[in-house]
Amino acid sequence: MKNYNRIIALLFSSLVCLALQAKDYVVTSPNGHLKATVSDNERMEWTITHDGETVLAPSAISIKTTTGNWGAKTRIQKARQRSINETINTVAYKRAVVNNKCNELSLDCNGEFNLIVRAYDDGCAYRLVSKAGKVLTVVSESPEFSFSGDYKAFVPYVNDNRGGERYCYSFESYYDEQKLSAMYSDSIAITPLAVCLPKGMKAVVMETSVEDYPGMFLYRNNNSPANTLQSDFAPLPLETVVGGFDRLNLVPTKRADYIAKIQKKQALPWRLVLVTTADTELLNTDTPYCLAPACRLTDTSWIKPGKVAWDWWNDWNISGVDFRAGINTQTYKHYIDFAQKNGLEYIIVDEGWSSEEDLLQYSNDELSIPELVAYGKERNVGVILWSSWRNLIMDMDRNMSHYAAAGVKGFKIDFFDRDDYEVIHSCYEIAAAAAKHHLLVDYHGLKPNGVQRAYPNVVNFEGVKGLENCKWEPRDGNGPVHDMPRYDVSIPYLRMLPGPLDYTPGAMLNATRDHFFGNNSHPMSQGTRVHQMAMYTIFEAPLQMLADSPTHYMQNQECTTFIAAVPTTFDETIPLAGEMGEYVAIARRKGNTWYVAAMNNWTACDLTIDLSLFLKGEMNMDCFADGMNAQREATDYKHTSRKVSPTEKLNIHLAPGGGWTARFF
Repeated sequence: MKNYNRIIALLFSSLVCLALQAKDYVVTSPNGHLKATVSDNERMEWTITHDGETVLAPSAISIKTTTGNWGAKTRIQKARQRSINETINTVAYKRAVVNNKCNELSLDCNGEFNLIVRAYDDGCAYRLVSKAGKVLTVVSESPEFSFSGDYKAFVPYVNDNRGGERYCYSFESYYDEQKLSAMYSDSIAITPLAVCLPKGMKAVVMETSVEDYPGMFLYRNNNSPANTLQSDFAPLPLETVVGGFDRLNLVPTKRADYIAKIQKKQALPWRLVLVTTADTELLNTDTPYCLAPACRLTDTSWIKPGKVAWDWWNDWNISGVDFRAGINTQTYKHYIDFAQKNGLEYIIVDEGWSSEEDLLQYSNDELSIPELVAYGKERNVGVILWSSWRNLIMDMDRNMSHYAAAGVKGFKIDFFDRDDYEVIHSCYEIAAAAAKHHLLVDYHGLKPNGVQRAYPNVVNFEGVKGLENCKWEPRDGNGPVHDMPRYDVSIPYLRMLPGPLDYTPGAMLNATRDHFFGNNSHPMSQGTRVHQMAMYTIFEAPLQMLADSPTHYMQNQECTTFIAAVPTTFDETIPLAGEMGEYVAIARRKGNTWYVAAMNNWTACDLTIDLSLFLKGEMNMDCFADGMNAQREATDYKHTSRKVSPTEKLNIHLAPGGGWTARFF
């Protein structure tokens, strides 16, 4: 009888274990439309549904350390849920206050990690958290993103490895629009990557809160289902050499057989899938910001976003002056005078002022940084200095301490061109050190990873195919090889999601597709004049450049006066209309003034701007629109001013590669 009872007990225990193994753990978005489900049956995996329709098919969650393989036969032991509803006061963002509202599922698991899943109204995310005990060596992480159909995707491939090293890249990618099954299996892609679902929905795969951990690449594996995106991570560098473009990079020559060493209780990056029923929702999401690390500065009052007169794009080409233009003190004083006249907060002194091996050694006898800083201070114009990453970090605190004491306002730090563990760790160290000395930083050769919320003195990132690419854009028989206007109306929905972008707009020489050609010393833009002007409202950039020369801006003063007055941070944002790759229209408010802009690709289009969406009463409108002949002369525009009321609907026409922008006050 005792044996019989023991057998019954064992059978009952086995059934309980099987039931626990088969259980699904679900978290639902606050509005009830999105649902993330975690299962630990044969492997740890998650799915996402929207109103019952599959967005993300069962996708593996796994990570391998030197002491364990988490995800394979890992079991959930305890589940807890909570709702989060908090407000976040921002420092340099597209709105002053963010509402962080979601439902969270915390799953205690056996093995070395626990799992946290969140469901927002516009996306679901998960992260792994290491348990207390010891430092772990991560050999690999293998997030999967499987889709139920062979859908079209916007894929930003890695296409220009620095120094021939697979993971060295500037994070500047055009978008290949192709089906998932057609993705190149021998190429990796950066994030965000968009998948076009049925019924006009989008799923955007991305990450945020990347700290002390490498960034995630995506690729299609020939040995996996054609609709599945696999992940790849750069191994930890062990040895580097000076190399890459113009010997400005540190290129790894030896990498470890692991990607990171993580500390006790370290939280790994959030793996996020944004889910939208209309593309305009991507223009308004705060979910990546909410998932980024909270601000670590107790005093942010010294952080001053603003606009910058920039030298490099226009090749220091100024005219009508009585001195030789170039990288010299007189030229930069001219930039400062221009900045003061137009209310710009900063100028940048780009490359060519310091030694490549020591930032405290000047390399140009014709240029005096102390004299420029003093001249700018008298005119309320700050000076920001360019540096390569490898040069700055040689003696980072000494460099920052010296130039902060000298009155410099920040650094534009270039040629990171990697996002492995070493670089990500460094970008946080630089941000913290810069904050200690009240310095702004602008990261180039790196995409946003969340550091800009933790340290809001990180006021911009490049990682975008910006205006500089027009300088060397090739032509074929059909015009420019790359369609920049289409790219311009894709990046607000994708590249802008993880954080701001240093596109460096503002070209005053503008060209139609037929008339455009690349020219390094006298560069022009693809598309119309107002296409460029609209970027100042549409593109998020707390530190925003005026890329053209002071000469061209002074020759086009009414356009300059308008763009110089557009703020670089806002109190409120309202998306008005848009479709990824086709067109975009946004309204943003600063104080009591509204700034509204629209851009399109090379296909002309007509839009209606419903003023009741943002106006509360009668206001003055100052408006720039494509001119009647902008389709053949891209510099053509029409400037009008009049009173408008909230009951009006403005019918606007966008020329090929066109734009429209207005201020309501």
